[in-house]
Amino acid sequence: MASGSLKVILAALGGNTLIALTKFAAAAYTGSSAMLSEAIHSVVDSGNQVLLLYGLKRSRRPADAQHPFGYGREIYFWAFVVALLIFSIGAGVSIYEGIHKTLHPKPMESPWVNYVVLGFSILFEGGSFYVAWKEFSRVRGGRGFWEAARACKDPAVFVVLFEDMAAMAGLFIALFGVTAAELFDMPQLDGVASIAIGLLLAGVALFLTRETKALIIGETAAPRIIKAVREIASRSPVVDSINELRTMHLAADDILLAMSIDVPDDMRGGRIEEEIGRLEAAIRKAVPQIRRIYIEVQDKESPTATGAPEVADETASSTHF
Repeated sequence: MASGSLKVILAALGGNTLIALTKFAAAAYTGSSAMLSEAIHSVVDSGNQVLLLYGLKRSRRPADAQHPFGYGREIYFWAFVVALLIFSIGAGVSIYEGIHKTLHPKPMESPWVNYVVLGFSILFEGGSFYVAWKEFSRVRGGRGFWEAARACKDPAVFVVLFEDMAAMAGLFIALFGVTAAELFDMPQLDGVASIAIGLLLAGVALFLTRETKALIIGETAAPRIIKAVREIASRSPVVDSINELRTMHLAADDILLAMSIDVPDDMRGGRIEEEIGRLEAAIRKAVPQIRRIYIEVQDKESPTATGAPEVADETASSTHF
C-alpha cells in the first residue's frame, strides 16, 4: 500500500507542477479568468501533494514511548489540511476571481493559447488520474465507486484521486467557458466558468474534509474484516462467546483489535494461553492488516462485559476500507 501511495502522489506532483506553470503563462498572456483559476487549482494541488508526501514520511516513524501505537494516523491529519486548503485557497480564489471577471469583464487576448494549454493539461492530468485510478481499482475490489471511495482508508489514494477528478472536470469547464466567451463575445462567461470551478472544488473539499475527519477521530475496520474475525473466533475452542469486539484503524494497513471473550468453564491455565495464541495467529494470517491484538478473558456475566459488540453487518454505514 505504501509504495502504491507514493507512486500516486509523485505522479500527481509531477503533472500538477508542469501544468501549473503552463497555465499561469497562458493566463498572463490571454487574461483568462478561468485559466487563472485553473492555474491556482494546479498550484494548490501541487502543494497538497507535497503535504501528503510529508505526512506519508512522518507516518512511517516507528513507535516510541510517547506514541506507543506509532505515527500512522499523522497522514490523516495532513490529508485533512489538504482538504482545508482546497476549500480555502482553491475554491475561494476561483470564486473570487470569477465574480470579479463577471462584474468587470475584459476580452481575452489570443484565446488559442488557452486551447493549446488546456489540451496539454488534459493530457498530463489524464496521466496522473490514470495512475491514481489504477491504484484505487487495485484496492476497490468488486465494490461500487462511491462505496469503495467512502471505504478507502488510504488518504494518499483517495485524496489524489478526487483531486485529479476535480482537475479533469475543471479543465473541461474552463475549456467550455473560454470557448463560449469567444463564440458569443461574452467575456462574462469566462468568469462564470471560474465560479463553477470554485464550486466544484468546494464540493470536493467538503467531501474530503468529512472523510479525513472521520479517520482522525478513529474509524472501525470494514464490516467484512469484523465478520472474518468473528468467524475465526467462533471456530476457536477457547471462545465460548464474544463479549465485545472493537477495531480501529491506526493507519491504512494497521488495525488495532481488542476483544473480550468468555472461555469454556472446563478450560484452564496453559490450555487457554495456548489456544489464544493460536487464535491470534489465525486472525493475523487471515487479516494481515490487524497488527495489534488484545484479547481479554472475561466472564460474560461480568458487569464490564456488557458493551454492545461491534456491528459486522455489511450494510452498516462505515466509511473507508
